[in-house]
Amino acid sequence: MAVKVLVVDDSGFFRRRVAEILGGDPQIQVVGTACNGQEAIDQTLALHPDVITMDYEMPVMDGITAVKQIMQRCPTAVLMFSSLTYEGARVSLDALDAGAADYLPKNFEDISRNPDKVRQLLCERVHVLARTNRRSLGLSSPSPAVAPVHSPAVPRAEPRQPVAPARNTAAPAASPAPRRKSYRLVTIGTSTGGPVALQKVLTQLPASFPAPLLLVQHMPAAFTKAFAERLDKLCRISVREAQDGDALRPGLALLAPGGKQMMVDSRGMVRILPGDERLNYKPCVDITFGSAAKAFQDKVLAVVLTGMGADGREGARMLKQAGSSIWAQDEASSVIYGMPMAIARAGLADGVYSLDDIGRYLAEIG
Repeated sequence: MAVKVLVVDDSGFFRRRVAEILGGDPQIQVVGTACNGQEAIDQTLALHPDVITMDYEMPVMDGITAVKQIMQRCPTAVLMFSSLTYEGARVSLDALDAGAADYLPKNFEDISRNPDKVRQLLCERVHVLARTNRRSLGLSSPSPAVAPVHSPAVPRAEPRQPVAPARNTAAPAASPAPRRKSYRLVTIGTSTGGPVALQKVLTQLPASFPAPLLLVQHMPAAFTKAFAERLDKLCRISVREAQDGDALRPGLALLAPGGKQMMVDSRGMVRILPGDERLNYKPCVDITFGSAAKAFQDKVLAVVLTGMGADGREGARMLKQAGSSIWAQDEASSVIYGMPMAIARAGLADGVYSLDDIGRYLAEIG
């Protein structure tokens, strides 16, 4: 069954280009287009698409308002397009809060210079989100599994079932509560679904949280500063984008800057390195976890939250070999059960917990 897509954008050129890209995939059918948010709502109610690609700035009704109303009236997986700017980051985070499932940068230069790469990324993302939507409605998967891609995304406002790759089997049962233990460092890695997951976990922590935190969220360079600022306003702990030379301290969470790599040394100093083009993820959870294993051995608690792919598994393996503790989010509360599944299947998880329990248990560490 082909994935039905509604393309929404006030630019006729962009609507046509997105429709052409998606139409090149035999397993995707563009069932309609709309040039503003109100048309998007009307077309969604009439056509019942599996996925909607949505622009933000449009006449009559903007994209975020449209997303909110769609989620109330006909919940559908929405892929937002946003600019690679600070303001674009703010808009994207607002859209994710409103219920959008994911976003992609709206970059006309990439479409012109790297059409094959854009085509692959957009079509893969649509297939993944279609499985998200159909699974939440109890329908069959619309297409075979596709290679995982990474980006930040969050669940919609209403509860929904998580998405797992088609090959997934039964998830491990929830683990008993962990015993209280002191750590020199808490590291958290996440991707798709991460912005809301991190927000939910970190807002449960007290201002007196006894350990420093390093956060790795797959996110473009233009977005991490805005995301850190948003978390800082919502949380009792302090959160900011990491800079080279930052010192770890209790109650401070440092977010890896997009497009770069974050490491920590044995003195508790953070090192920010240029993003290596040979690596798929910039920032990469494996790199941060691996440096933490070398610096602090068995004094680290690593947490792997919702996300596509398996980033974090090898770094968690290094931490496990050093004697540190690993927690993984459970399938039921994950938007995408990829990264935490990789941890669980490799036998690296000391505990498998729901998102609510992860925040609660973290707040209780000694």
